[in-house]
Amino acid sequence: MFRTQRRVEFRDTDAAGIAHFSVFFTMMESAEHELIRSLGLSVLGDSAVTWPRVAASCDYQSVARFEDVLDLQVSIKKLGNSSVQYLFRFSKTDAASQPTQVALGTLTAVCCQLYPGGVLKKVPIPDSIRQKMQPFLV
Repeated sequence: MFRTQRRVEFRDTDAAGIAHFSVFFTMMESAEHELIRSLGLSVLGDSAVTWPRVAASCDYQSVARFEDVLDLQVSIKKLGNSSVQYLFRFSKTDAASQPTQVALGTLTAVCCQLYPGGVLKKVPIPDSIRQKMQPFLV
């Protein structure tokens, strides 16, 4: 499991100071990129392999407010032939030092070869990448 943190910034909130639902998707993408970089890989590597998203969801259990620090746990729920489904657990610690689940999200990305002109073609996940992702599979 990969862990990182994000602080809820003022720009992330609505008029009530609560994190807008959409900000969780950008946090998930950013955390996904961090995980990929921690593996010595890139979202758009030299081999022109890229990972477009084909599905995203987020279920909200509690509010996150301006200046809350969110703990993100990132794991891989499914590692298919050409796709990977990430699982994101958002939590925060309350004033009594108790963790509170904030949200649970998923992103599904497909491994694609990028060709000139922006043409994408789905390809199997290379074994070298699969081996690096395997330890994060739950």
